[in-house]
Amino acid sequence: MANITTQSSNIAKMKSLVNSDSVKARLENLIGKSSGTFMASVLDLYSSDNYLQKCTPESVMAECMKAAALQLPISKSLGLAYVIPYGNTPTFLISYRGLIQLAQRSGAYRFLNADSVFEGQSVKVEPLSGMVEITGEPVSDKVVGYYAYFKLTNGFEKCIYWTKERVENHAKRYSKAFNRADSPWKSQFDAMALKTVLKQLISKYGPMSIEISRALENDADDRVNNEVAENANKTEVAIPTDFVEEPSDTPLPFDEPPADEIPDDPGF
Repeated sequence: MANITTQSSNIAKMKSLVNSDSVKARLENLIGKSSGTFMASVLDLYSSDNYLQKCTPESVMAECMKAAALQLPISKSLGLAYVIPYGNTPTFLISYRGLIQLAQRSGAYRFLNADSVFEGQSVKVEPLSGMVEITGEPVSDKVVGYYAYFKLTNGFEKCIYWTKERVENHAKRYSKAFNRADSPWKSQFDAMALKTVLKQLISKYGPMSIEISRALENDADDRVNNEVAENANKTEVAIPTDFVEEPSDTPLPFDEPPADEIPDDPGF
């Protein structure tokens, strides 16, 4: 009974928060005319998620602001960005679909793709170019690995392939959420794996726009440690908790995508 009362109280607080002048002004500064739609989606997300309601409205809003700063909606049906509760701590996660959209916005990518490799398919990596050749037909739905590929508008192309075991070892080492029972690594491993491989490809070999850099910094899955930062010749910097952005005339993509592009289960 106490939990129900607390959750009801939190929903009421969230309604007051999204209607507050300070939040309205901040969102209008971030995303302009789309602010009203975004606030409605925040309230809908919070009101429909019993687990998220265990988190304070203020902490959830802070994570939602990270999505707004990237001009990504948090609608589950779109599958671009999420706010996931770990116990009573909300965390921002960008999906691999959201990462692809940020790359597309940069205008530098002609092709960008990430997918799974199944049992029965053969993978050959050319040592000098690093290009990956995948042949054969799947003999089952067992996933054995993941690849990510891009080709830039200037003609440069790159592809990487990781086995499922390599992805799992990477997640165990760098993701603080991996061993949690409520981690998306437990419920959506393939989607998290695709994002991991895609992030490795873009961060190591692709053009890094300001949006992509910010998304990688704020993604909760490896906010503190990641392989690129560990190997880079630079000092660790504190991740900001406040965001002040210039107004944008670019609307958030709140229109529903074609039905065949909406995942049955939202991926991360």
